[in-house]
Amino acid sequence: MSMSENRRVAFEIVYSLKSQDTKYEDYKENVDLLLEEKEIHGKATTKYIKDVVYGTKRHGKQIKKQIEACLSEKWSYDRIAKVNLAILEVAIFEMLFLKTPYKVVINEAVELAKAYADAKAPSFINGILASIVKNNNLAEGNEENK
Repeated sequence: MSMSENRRVAFEIVYSLKSQDTKYEDYKENVDLLLEEKEIHGKATTKYIKDVVYGTKRHGKQIKKQIEACLSEKWSYDRIAKVNLAILEVAIFEMLFLKTPYKVVINEAVELAKAYADAKAPSFINGILASIVKNNNLAEGNEENK
């Protein structure tokens, strides 16, 4: 599978777990079932997807703070659609914790928003992620990542 496909599957699993309000202690069983259901095999693919899924949960508070720092006073975190949150969480985790180049991450997050969310989501996702890049002083290759 390509990295784009891996990201899509990671997003789909994060969204599924978020939609079901899955507790962290139930993640392993649910993630394994979802990977099996999607017929995902291969060590590298499975590892990447699990790293992203578990990482978004493990670093959830930090990721939430990153998102909240980018919202206008009119918006609250709780108003963001779960599909948009799942896209943002995967993207932010990749940029900040996996050090994936932000241009790749933002482009793919916007494409996920076009495919899975409403018409306003791509520009919303792009704006939030651009603010996170600026707020964290991310360099193009993330060499200066904090």
